[in-house]
Amino acid sequence: MMSDPELNPAAVEIGSFFPQPPDTVWHALTDPDLLEQWLLRSVGFAPAVGTHFIFSLPTRPPGEIACEVLTAEPATRLTFRWIDLRADYPARWIVDWTIHPQGRGTRLLLTQTGFDIEDRRQKMARNAMERGWKGTLSRLRELLDR
Repeated sequence: MMSDPELNPAAVEIGSFFPQPPDTVWHALTDPDLLEQWLLRSVGFAPAVGTHFIFSLPTRPPGEIACEVLTAEPATRLTFRWIDLRADYPARWIVDWTIHPQGRGTRLLLTQTGFDIEDRRQKMARNAMERGWKGTLSRLRELLDR
Protein backbone atom coordinates (compact mmCIF):
# COMPACT_ATOMS: atom_id res chain seq x y z
CA MET A 1 0.00 0.00 0.00
CA MET A 2 1.34 3.44 -0.82
CA SER A 3 0.32 6.98 -0.15
CA ASP A 4 2.14 9.83 -1.89
CA PRO A 5 1.96 13.35 -0.43
CA GLU A 6 3.01 14.72 -3.86
CA LEU A 7 -0.38 13.74 -5.28
CA ASN A 8 -3.42 16.04 -5.22
CA PRO A 9 -3.65 17.34 -1.61
CA ALA A 10 -7.41 17.85 -1.97
CA ALA A 11 -7.94 14.16 -2.79
CA VAL A 12 -7.34 10.87 -1.06
CA GLU A 13 -5.25 8.72 -3.42
CA ILE A 14 -4.06 5.32 -2.25
CA GLY A 15 -2.58 2.59 -4.41
CA SER A 16 -2.33 -1.05 -3.44
CA PHE A 17 -1.03 -4.19 -5.10
CA PHE A 18 -2.94 -7.45 -4.75
CA PRO A 19 -1.56 -10.78 -6.00
CA GLN A 20 -5.03 -11.78 -7.22
CA PRO A 21 -6.14 -11.17 -10.84
CA PRO A 22 -8.31 -8.13 -11.74
CA ASP A 23 -11.50 -10.22 -12.01
CA THR A 24 -11.10 -11.37 -8.41
CA VAL A 25 -10.53 -7.82 -7.15
CA TRP A 26 -13.53 -6.61 -9.19
CA HIS A 27 -15.68 -9.32 -7.63
CA ALA A 28 -14.67 -8.16 -4.13
CA LEU A 29 -15.58 -4.57 -5.08
CA THR A 30 -18.96 -5.45 -6.56
CA ASP A 31 -20.43 -8.46 -4.73
CA PRO A 32 -22.69 -7.08 -1.95
CA ASP A 33 -21.91 -10.01 0.39
CA LEU A 34 -18.16 -9.47 -0.01
CA LEU A 35 -18.50 -5.67 0.23
CA GLU A 36 -20.12 -6.08 3.61
CA GLN A 37 -17.13 -8.09 4.83
CA TRP A 38 -14.52 -5.43 4.10
CA LEU A 39 -16.34 -2.13 3.54
CA LEU A 40 -19.98 -1.65 4.56
CA ARG A 41 -23.38 -3.29 4.22
CA SER A 42 -25.06 -2.04 1.08
CA VAL A 43 -28.77 -1.80 0.31
CA GLY A 44 -29.68 -1.83 -3.38
CA PHE A 45 -26.14 -1.92 -4.75
CA ALA A 46 -25.50 -3.23 -8.25
CA PRO A 47 -22.45 -2.45 -10.41
CA ALA A 48 -24.53 -0.67 -13.06
CA VAL A 49 -24.37 3.01 -14.01
CA GLY A 50 -27.26 4.96 -12.51
CA THR A 51 -27.86 2.58 -9.61
CA HIS A 52 -28.75 4.43 -6.40
CA PHE A 53 -27.93 2.60 -3.18
CA ILE A 54 -27.19 3.09 0.50
CA PHE A 55 -24.22 2.06 2.61
CA SER A 56 -25.30 1.47 6.22
CA LEU A 57 -22.91 2.73 8.90
CA PRO A 58 -22.73 0.60 12.05
CA THR A 59 -22.62 3.65 14.32
CA ARG A 60 -24.76 4.91 17.19
CA PRO A 61 -27.07 6.29 15.97
CA PRO A 62 -26.91 4.32 12.71
CA GLY A 63 -25.87 6.34 9.69
CA GLU A 64 -26.34 6.09 5.97
CA ILE A 65 -24.27 7.04 2.98
CA ALA A 66 -26.30 7.69 -0.18
CA CYS A 67 -24.51 6.60 -3.34
CA GLU A 68 -24.97 6.51 -7.08
CA VAL A 69 -22.88 4.41 -9.47
CA LEU A 70 -21.29 6.72 -12.04
CA THR A 71 -18.95 4.27 -13.80
CA ALA A 72 -18.98 0.46 -13.89
CA GLU A 73 -16.44 -1.07 -16.26
CA PRO A 74 -15.95 -4.73 -15.27
CA ALA A 75 -12.46 -5.51 -13.92
CA THR A 76 -11.38 -1.96 -14.82
CA ARG A 77 -13.19 0.82 -12.97
CA LEU A 78 -15.97 1.49 -10.47
CA THR A 79 -16.95 5.05 -9.53
CA PHE A 80 -19.73 6.29 -7.30
CA ARG A 81 -20.98 9.51 -5.73
CA TRP A 82 -20.94 9.36 -1.93
CA ILE A 83 -22.95 11.59 0.45
CA ASP A 84 -22.93 11.01 4.23
CA LEU A 85 -26.56 11.71 5.15
CA ARG A 86 -25.85 12.08 8.88
CA ALA A 87 -23.27 14.86 8.46
CA ASP A 88 -24.15 18.31 9.73
CA TYR A 89 -22.58 19.70 6.55
CA PRO A 90 -22.99 16.91 3.97
CA ALA A 91 -20.31 16.87 1.30
CA ARG A 92 -20.58 15.25 -2.11
CA TRP A 93 -17.56 13.10 -2.75
CA ILE A 94 -16.60 10.89 -5.66
CA VAL A 95 -15.01 7.52 -4.84
CA ASP A 96 -13.20 5.91 -7.75
CA TRP A 97 -11.65 2.43 -7.86
CA THR A 98 -9.32 1.88 -10.83
CA ILE A 99 -8.07 -1.64 -11.51
CA HIS A 100 -4.93 -2.31 -13.57
CA PRO A 101 -3.41 -5.72 -14.28
CA GLN A 102 0.16 -5.84 -13.05
CA GLY A 103 2.16 -9.00 -13.63
CA ARG A 104 0.04 -11.85 -12.28
CA GLY A 105 -1.79 -9.54 -9.90
CA THR A 106 -3.65 -6.24 -9.73
CA ARG A 107 -2.78 -2.64 -8.97
CA LEU A 108 -5.80 -0.97 -7.35
CA LEU A 109 -5.97 2.81 -7.07
CA LEU A 110 -8.57 4.36 -4.77
CA THR A 111 -9.22 8.05 -5.35
CA GLN A 112 -11.72 10.09 -3.35
CA THR A 113 -12.30 13.66 -4.52
CA GLY A 114 -14.58 16.54 -3.66
CA PHE A 115 -12.79 17.91 -0.60
CA ASP A 116 -12.40 21.67 -0.15
CA ILE A 117 -9.19 21.76 1.87
CA GLU A 118 -9.54 25.51 2.36
CA ASP A 119 -12.44 24.62 4.69
CA ARG A 120 -11.12 23.35 8.03
CA ARG A 121 -13.89 20.74 8.43
CA GLN A 122 -13.33 19.43 4.92
CA LYS A 123 -9.57 19.21 5.45
CA MET A 124 -10.13 17.26 8.68
CA ALA A 125 -12.62 14.99 6.87
CA ARG A 126 -10.11 14.39 4.08
CA ASN A 127 -7.42 13.37 6.55
CA ALA A 128 -9.81 11.15 8.50
CA MET A 129 -11.00 9.48 5.28
CA GLU A 130 -7.40 8.77 4.23
CA ARG A 131 -6.72 7.01 7.54
CA GLY A 132 -10.03 5.15 7.28
CA TRP A 133 -9.41 3.99 3.70
CA LYS A 134 -6.01 2.57 4.65
CA GLY A 135 -7.71 0.35 7.24
CA THR A 136 -10.45 -0.53 4.78
CA LEU A 137 -7.91 -1.60 2.15
CA SER A 138 -6.23 -3.79 4.77
CA ARG A 139 -9.57 -5.54 5.33
CA LEU A 140 -9.93 -5.99 1.56
CA ARG A 141 -6.47 -7.56 1.48
CA GLU A 142 -7.42 -9.96 4.29
CA LEU A 143 -10.60 -10.96 2.43
CA LEU A 144 -8.73 -11.55 -0.83
CA ASP A 145 -6.04 -13.59 0.93
CA ARG A 146 -8.60 -16.06 2.29
